[in-house]
Amino acid sequence: MTRDGNIQPNSKTGLIDRFTTIDALGLAPEGEEAWIEVIHKMDSVYADLVDSQVELEKKNAALEEAHQFIGSVLASMTDVLIVCDSKGKIKQVNAAFLELTGHKEETVLGQPIVSMVTEDAMPMIATCQENLRARAVVSDCEISLRDICDEPVPLSVNGSLQHDAGGRPIGMVLIGRPIGELRRAYQELDEAHRTLEQAQQQLVFTEKMAALGRLVAGVAHELNNPISFVFGNMHALQRYGEAITTYLNALNVNTDATQLEKLKKKLKIDKIMNDILPLVEGTLEGAERVSDIVQDLRRFSSKQSEPKQSFNLPPLVTTAVHWVLKGAKHKPDIVNKLPKNMKVFAHRGHIHQIVVNLIQNALDVMAGSSEPLIEITCERDGDFVSLSIRDHGPGIPSSDLPHIFEPFFTTKPIGDGTGLGLSVSFNMAEEQGGQLVGGNHPQGGAVFTLTLPINGNKLGTPDGG
Repeated sequence: MTRDGNIQPNSKTGLIDRFTTIDALGLAPEGEEAWIEVIHKMDSVYADLVDSQVELEKKNAALEEAHQFIGSVLASMTDVLIVCDSKGKIKQVNAAFLELTGHKEETVLGQPIVSMVTEDAMPMIATCQENLRARAVVSDCEISLRDICDEPVPLSVNGSLQHDAGGRPIGMVLIGRPIGELRRAYQELDEAHRTLEQAQQQLVFTEKMAALGRLVAGVAHELNNPISFVFGNMHALQRYGEAITTYLNALNVNTDATQLEKLKKKLKIDKIMNDILPLVEGTLEGAERVSDIVQDLRRFSSKQSEPKQSFNLPPLVTTAVHWVLKGAKHKPDIVNKLPKNMKVFAHRGHIHQIVVNLIQNALDVMAGSSEPLIEITCERDGDFVSLSIRDHGPGIPSSDLPHIFEPFFTTKPIGDGTGLGLSVSFNMAEEQGGQLVGGNHPQGGAVFTLTLPINGNKLGTPDGG
């Protein structure tokens, strides 16, 4: 003890040591042992009190830190937060609520939530409370708060129950986001989607132009044949016209029959009469062939999307194969197992481009092969038609198989390929309601199979299998 009789807080053993010294000198009065025991108890209680105080201060510091953390989180939230008790009175709001509505926190706390919303939102608040009492989650409900000027502020609200430490529901928590902000986000998403679609269309057109560049020689050859045929027939028709004109002029000047007969034989009028109609028909056929090629060319290169239609697939495949092979340096053997008639419902230009890409791809992988061979088969499978193009090249490495339809993926040297052909073809096949798959044939080489609908059904739908 100190001179004034107080216990020293920083010494738990000072009293015991002093009384032990007195007892050793034989100066301890009777009953002093009891006092020593009491002091022992007091020291123990005081030590526990000090420990409790230290622990309490630690917990208070932790509580203060947690309170500051929660406060900073609530202040940082961009979404509106409203906490209500079981009677619907507001217990807490965050800074986003105050900033959005312009209200002061002290004027809001304790007010019924229905007093802070517009009249048309009151039934929705009641529904939210009923759903929360039934322990159902409230999601994407639209309500309008009243701001300080009594103007509506529309929110998209999600809500859940608030529980106490024992798990009993004591209120509800509503989190909302201004609908204008959501609309702005949706608008930005829509613009991004349109930009992506435009970029995709540009990629398709770019690949078309790249493929067209490779096909120019073949297309020129395809056009040259009927044009040459038309030119030849027109020269013949010109000669025939001159002969017929000369003969008709002789008739007009009343030439005698003997001279007319000689002129008729000389000009070979009988032969001309027999030959002129087939010659005109052949010229028309050549002109129609030129028109067909030009239409295919326009369809292939145009940015405009033609409507889907039903058409015969084998002739289109044959045309696409001819276009590619005419411009190829090394022409492979073609095993054509196409039927005469096989109707599909799709965009002609897109299917033409897909076939061109697949044939060109087969030629590229067989470059340097001593016996290049391409097999083309077509068969019906329910409401769909499957067109398979198989090359006899080295096949696709297993490590490349998962990536063959990825944009810009290519195993060709830089400058020899864009890596877009298969990717564009894959997307166009899906746009037709079909699909394009690729892999290795069991007997060697790679095989790509294009599946197309016959009646417009999409692959994977209930009507489409």
